[in-house]
Amino acid sequence: MIGSIINGQERNTSENTTDVINPYNKEKVQEIALASRDDLEDAITNSFDTFHNTMKNMTAHERADILRKTADLLEKNTEEFAQTIVKEAGKPITFSRDEVGRAVQVIRFASEEAKHISGEVVPMDAAIGGEGRLGLVKRVPLGVVGAITPFNFPLNLSLHKIAPAIAAGNTVIFKPAEKTPISAHMLTKLFTEAGLPAGVLNLVTGTGKEVGEPLVQHDKVHKVSFTGSLPVGRSIRKTAGLKKVTLELGSNSPNILFDDTDVEQAVKLLVKGAFAFSGQVCISAQRVYVQKNIYDQFLEQYIKQTNDLKIGNPEDEDTDIGPMISEEEATRAKQWVDDAVENGAKIAAGGDQKGTILTPTIMTNVDKNMKIIAEEVFAPIVSVIPFDTEDEVVGFSNDSIYGLQAGVFTKDLDRALRVADKLEMGGVWINEISTYRQDNHPYGGVKQSGIGKEGVKYAVEDMTQLKFIGMKLKQ
Repeated sequence: MIGSIINGQERNTSENTTDVINPYNKEKVQEIALASRDDLEDAITNSFDTFHNTMKNMTAHERADILRKTADLLEKNTEEFAQTIVKEAGKPITFSRDEVGRAVQVIRFASEEAKHISGEVVPMDAAIGGEGRLGLVKRVPLGVVGAITPFNFPLNLSLHKIAPAIAAGNTVIFKPAEKTPISAHMLTKLFTEAGLPAGVLNLVTGTGKEVGEPLVQHDKVHKVSFTGSLPVGRSIRKTAGLKKVTLELGSNSPNILFDDTDVEQAVKLLVKGAFAFSGQVCISAQRVYVQKNIYDQFLEQYIKQTNDLKIGNPEDEDTDIGPMISEEEATRAKQWVDDAVENGAKIAAGGDQKGTILTPTIMTNVDKNMKIIAEEVFAPIVSVIPFDTEDEVVGFSNDSIYGLQAGVFTKDLDRALRVADKLEMGGVWINEISTYRQDNHPYGGVKQSGIGKEGVKYAVEDMTQLKFIGMKLKQ
């Protein structure tokens, strides 16, 4: 049994436990000791004290070195981490290895950024009466950062919070998803092995009710960074008080194909974009709008390549589609498909559920009010929708409470940039799927897709605050 790690010591003797279950074969992977509110209080107090007694005195080059060593260790242990992600999340092994590779890169970006946190000199004599004064602005760490992370990228999305927080000089309370805490436990130990002092990164393996909510509300926590569902994000925004929050809450990402699109290439990209990790990706391609004169051509090829995907054991090297995170989630997604069909939609491919596996599903003849269009489906379900004009498709795309990321496919550069400007999104890719994300660009949505930006440089900025120091000089 494994449990929380607080001030470098593991707490694995709790009477309250839960099992991590492999979503593919339903086998028990590990037993987890759940943290209590007392454990959380200990973790926060320790993080607060460690910030003031240790991190405030740690130099930028020391933080950078620890992050670099952690990245090197993670790279050496790629296969162990990848196999863990397969077992606890059900992510196919090739995608799990890719996630570890990206996670290594995130830590290295953070290591570099730790050395480039700079300020500025303010020209005080620009103001009347400012003569003989010197103004300095510097960035300083916030203090204790609460990192609440999801199951779908248990390593990479965790590091998008933890690595920038450490680079900026903060301490971290790390609450991983309840279904994927094993990789989080391994990661915490890896930071310790790399030389991170005890108490800088405290892991609490508990439920949202028992430790997540009080973590958000605690006065000694100075920022909360959360990736997850819209309802939970709303609750965090409401209860976090005056502390900083970064919320990445989801999407129903549109991808627009104009009639000059390279259809063959778009099909290939959108099969991956819609169905990678069974669609359990915040920026998964959920809505595909295709200009009418290429609609039939696109749909025919899209159905064929979707049906060619191999569904099976995520441990197999050639598996494309594995399970969803739970049978409950697969059943919920299947119900959304059935509801759409009852209201006139058609299943062009897939639509079958067996346990935790939902076959990759293409829907047509959909209506904007159906859940598979209006809400975040978070499943291997994509809707293909015809359109006539540029203005029409922009209206379709923007008709949503979400606005995280979109894809636009066209060879017309003027149109590409024009449409990108009109789309109400945090990010727009041209001739690339909405699902593509690099770890060094600003990432975050508008409307109800969230608040704030990730991407290492931008996360570091949001995990610091500006401090002004003024000096009156002798004349």
